[in-house]
Amino acid sequence: MIPAELQQQYTTYKNNLQQLAEKIGNVEQETEEHKLVLETLKPLPDDRRCFRMVNGVLVERTVKDVMPALQTNSDGLRKVLDELVKQYKRQQDEMEKWKKKNNVQIVQQ
Repeated sequence: MIPAELQQQYTTYKNNLQQLAEKIGNVEQETEEHKLVLETLKPLPDDRRCFRMVNGVLVERTVKDVMPALQTNSDGLRKVLDELVKQYKRQQDEMEKWKKKNNVQIVQQ
């Protein structure tokens, strides 16, 4: 490969890793928010009113109605986060193999 192609490929790998890292950060933040809300609602009585944002609309529900949905969302977010982390590691390993195969050494990262 010529140096320009190597540079292009390296840039592609770095951009993909950066995008995955951003997604991981966003999902981690959302997971943390769900955890905080669940911890806040847990000690409250089941018939207590609470409000939840659904598709941009604030709806009134009871704690009993909201808790299962929040828990399901939280579990789903954790699964997505685990998958994104695996994807990131695979991409990183692929980049390392590519660097060794093409004898690429990074001068400045």
